[in-house]
Amino acid sequence: MIKLFFHPSPNPLKVALFLEEAKLPYELVVTDTRKGDQHKPAFLKINPNAKTPAILDGDIRVFDSNAILLYLAAKHQIFLAADTEEDKAETLSWLMFVATGIGPYSGQAVHFNKYAPEPIGYAINRYDFEAWRHWNILNEHLASRRYMVGNKYSIVDMAVWGWARVIPFVLGGAEAYDKLPNVKRLLDEINARPAAQRAEAIKTQHVFKTEVDEDARKNLFPQNERLAKK
Repeated sequence: MIKLFFHPSPNPLKVALFLEEAKLPYELVVTDTRKGDQHKPAFLKINPNAKTPAILDGDIRVFDSNAILLYLAAKHQIFLAADTEEDKAETLSWLMFVATGIGPYSGQAVHFNKYAPEPIGYAINRYDFEAWRHWNILNEHLASRRYMVGNKYSIVDMAVWGWARVIPFVLGGAEAYDKLPNVKRLLDEINARPAAQRAEAIKTQHVFKTEVDEDARKNLFPQNERLAKK
């Protein structure tokens, strides 16, 4: 059985959505990043990068959410949207766009707006601008198609969904959806799927730390220890 090492943040939820959609049996392993579970030696053997999600598929470890999506979709030949060579190329391109653009820029926008020890105007402006730029690219792409690739629901839509859920937190409020109507349409369609509702419910079925107190900051942002030593 697959073991999913999970915290209820955008990237692990992508994988939970896939597992629920595919109806694959899995065991959820609570990995509370605010408590520092990601830094424990047992977890580092599965993901040396100390981030969720990761899976164990028998003895096979896979880490990074988009790598997990690709691995599972290829293994089970579902949700690939790869009927043609063009669709295969589009799948890889947009999946990497989410992995290298949407996720990192959205995450850094949140970090410098909400969690940095002090406001840095240059960083706030850069990451807010880049987050918006990437989301606008997705919104324009979705203006002429129902789904991200090949007019078929796929792992690319799942990857977008993970982050689209938290657009208000990333981009400054619920009104951000008004500027991204095509992304919002896709989000609403996926949210209506029973598998998405089951994935969202996971966070209510397990206990995760919600406070971002001093201990959580140490676990989430270990780089700050370097500042304390200067």
